[in-house]
Amino acid sequence: MNLDKKTTFLLADDHSLIRQGVVFVLEEIGLDSDIFHASNLAQILNQVTTNPIDIAIIDAHFPDGNSLSILEQIKTIRPEIKILIFSGIDENTQSLKYINAGANGFLSKLNEEDEVRNAILKIYHEGKYISPVTQALLMNSFRNRNLINPLFSLTERELQIAEMYAEGLGNLEIANKLDIKQNTVSTLKKRIFEKLEIDNIVELIELIKNHY
Repeated sequence: MNLDKKTTFLLADDHSLIRQGVVFVLEEIGLDSDIFHASNLAQILNQVTTNPIDIAIIDAHFPDGNSLSILEQIKTIRPEIKILIFSGIDENTQSLKYINAGANGFLSKLNEEDEVRNAILKIYHEGKYISPVTQALLMNSFRNRNLINPLFSLTERELQIAEMYAEGLGNLEIANKLDIKQNTVSTLKKRIFEKLEIDNIVELIELIKNHY
């Protein structure tokens, strides 16, 4: 990043207090910056399209969806942008999928202000921020790709059935479509839920939406 020019930040969170807190940190750091705000996914895309955003600090969840769904679009609109996910979701289970989708860093809202400042400075100076937690996950992911995408743990048949459940089909419909017994479908469903560590179809739909 060119340190001689003014840096343009986008702060995207549906809670204005969070955005204001980040503004205070930026003012404390003393960066020469312009700051834009967004409180939903549509506003994020609009701000990125209409303003020369250098660094976007974005929450994971918004009333109109998950920011994971627009990371690729943001990078297409503005390839040089640096994205820091700043969220309260569990870093141990969630950070890798955001990094894998194009984010340049993941910062938990559970961190102290010093670490928030450190993360912003890392993104500013180096273009990335990898916390010790996410760094360990990345190292483990080289040995276990399921950490990046849990759907990798499913067989081809299990993934096919998981998609059918996500589309709203029931056991009987799936059995008829695949020409297999209904109790076979039930057994595979149980195996799918165990592998993905989920308890219901709603969680399955969310997994497929975020990872497929």
